Amino acid sequence: MQKSLSFPALRGMLAERFRGLADHRQEGKVVHSVHDVFMSAFAMMFFQDPSLLQFQKRLEEEIHTSNLRTLFQVSSVPGDTAMREIIDAYDSEALMPLFDDFFRPLQRGKHLEAYRVLKDYYAITIDGSGYFSSERIGCPSCLKKTTKGHTLFEHWIVQAALVHPGKRQVIPLAPEEVRNSDGTEKQDCEAKAARRLIGRLRASHPHLKTIVVADSLYSKQPFLEALSKERMHYILVAKEEDHKVLTEYVRGAERSRLEVRDAKGRTHVYEWVDGMPLNGNDDAPPVTWLSYELSDKGKKTYHNTWVTDLPVSETNIEELVRIGRCRWKIENETFNTLKNQGYHIEHNFGHGVRHLSFNFFLLNLLAFFMHQIFELTNDTYQALREKFGSKRNLWDHLRASLNIVLFPDWETFFQRLLTPSRYV
Repeated sequence: MQKSLSFPALRGMLAERFRGLADHRQEGKVVHSVHDVFMSAFAMMFFQDPSLLQFQKRLEEEIHTSNLRTLFQVSSVPGDTAMREIIDAYDSEALMPLFDDFFRPLQRGKHLEAYRVLKDYYAITIDGSGYFSSERIGCPSCLKKTTKGHTLFEHWIVQAALVHPGKRQVIPLAPEEVRNSDGTEKQDCEAKAARRLIGRLRASHPHLKTIVVADSLYSKQPFLEALSKERMHYILVAKEEDHKVLTEYVRGAERSRLEVRDAKGRTHVYEWVDGMPLNGNDDAPPVTWLSYELSDKGKKTYHNTWVTDLPVSETNIEELVRIGRCRWKIENETFNTLKNQGYHIEHNFGHGVRHLSFNFFLLNLLAFFMHQIFELTNDTYQALREKFGSKRNLWDHLRASLNIVLFPDWETFFQRLLTPSRYV
């Protein structure tokens, strides 16, 4: 493991950002530093506590508070009310640079080389997801949906993640909030947030050769034009019902075709057509349409179609389809993990009136990011994952250990859990 990706190094990046946040509270009435408030909240997300209340109850145990001080360098632990009020006041943009802070050492350490596709590119999949919904609790940033006299308040984000067809770990990138913030009556939407997101991605990674992978919602002209402006390529799902004009053009065109039978006797059929207009507009961008169908013993088991601006040939069509099928990783390896594998992303840790809900989401996502870094680079953490099986089981043991033993540092914490007999 590189020193720049160790827990102390990553914690140091967090600490530097948290200490850089201006404190506008009245002098003489400050009990807990901004650093301690945000670092305590991050620790809660890091250890996957199911709620702020449970986290605070555990902090009533002196040994747990001591571990928070030694492992996270927290001097003063705030109560739940103070934590919520302080975090609510800070614009979420102040936390966004942390995603780049975590990404850079991965890039410098060559850990992302294994994520390359088509030799020089990186696949980034994007999708929208909700993480908060309530009929009772809302804030000015909430999206509002009214049905039969009932108003639903929601928080949504558009998330990006760097993925690879053959790797389980995903690298989360800074998300874009779908929020009402411009003072207009018309609500923000996923499509507009996605265009802001790719602008953010290009600003953060100006030289990254990128292929954006997404579902059929995104294979529309405004998004393709935005991708072109940001020098990004794409492989986007293009469902027939969403692209009727394109489908008619494809039906009348001559298709290139590749058929492959694998060792299991399954048949893979690839088809593609170059230079198809995306839609019926006069300025419709030309795209290459491609199709993939998998059959087993004569029964079709999978079929999908995409559009791309990349050159397609018999030599790369199979890899292009594998990249296109990476779209599910944003759902399975990111959203599903955050929602169902212990991160409690849909739990209302606190809604606030300004930025609290999204700030808690970002801290949770950064905790997930750190865990992904450990899975890629930390031998001890990898051994712990193997020992305890599921991620949920591992973190149950980690949380329990904090209530029993005082650990002087992070490496001792991991090693003691991995080989407890050495410490008897």
